[in-house]
Amino acid sequence: MPELPEVETVRRGLQPAMEGATIVRAETRRKDLRFPFQTDFVARLEGQVVTRLGRRAKYLLADLASGDVLLMHLGMSGSFRVIDAAGAAAPGDFHHRRNEGRVHDHVCFTMSTGVEIVFNDPRRFGYMKVVAREAFDDEPLLRGLGPEPLGNEFDAAMLARSCRDKKTSLKAALLDQRVVAGLGNIYVCEALFRARLSPRRLASTLALKTGAPSERAERLVAAIHDVLNQAIKAGGSSLRDHRQTTGELGYFQHSFRVYDREGDKCRTPACKGTVRRFTQNGRSTFWCPGCQT
Repeated sequence: MPELPEVETVRRGLQPAMEGATIVRAETRRKDLRFPFQTDFVARLEGQVVTRLGRRAKYLLADLASGDVLLMHLGMSGSFRVIDAAGAAAPGDFHHRRNEGRVHDHVCFTMSTGVEIVFNDPRRFGYMKVVAREAFDDEPLLRGLGPEPLGNEFDAAMLARSCRDKKTSLKAALLDQRVVAGLGNIYVCEALFRARLSPRRLASTLALKTGAPSERAERLVAAIHDVLNQAIKAGGSSLRDHRQTTGELGYFQHSFRVYDREGDKCRTPACKGTVRRFTQNGRSTFWCPGCQT
């Protein structure tokens, strides 16, 4: 499942093609993706100017001049392809052939600039929905999401408050979208390693008895910021399905320090430990017992 850096990378690729342009034509080539399309899905999109393309957690949000918002989720295998007016898209340095099965091109937007934006999703776990901006806070898919990890609200004090009374592991708390939005298995493993914190540690240890953030919370927030910013700069991580809008692969996977490195020597200077893997909450956790405590 794409995590925050992958979705942010896609947003930045779509932004020049969508912002300020009108959706001249919207086409759905099947009745549903993960969920059925709304009966008025096309009607609410056609003729509307995209005033802003944003992101919330792992969702792409296209604000429309009508006051509606087009909410888009990539699912497990979804990707967008931007085709210019001449019918071509220029590949980047890390270009790889994306899925060429046009049978999986399920949604197409024709913009007023002549650009076409195509959503391809072989597994159909992605979805799209049009939501009125005034009802946005009550949208079930978004309600209850925690702060953005790269936003101004997210700091050590907020994380400590959220985790103070939790009896779960630190990793489970970070994967809880109500605590912090957008983090997934890869970046939680990487951030915990950089912060030298065990994924088994109790989440409540991020707070002191007074409720103030511990030094561990400060380290963890800094590590989350660092790993997400580096991953976004690298275009995200391409393990199986993630592609940028140009067809490029992200390449942050080449910077993994623990994720998917079971049996490798720890990369922390002076640490003689070995990266290990265990199953935690149904997910593979990678960590170094030698320096993560």
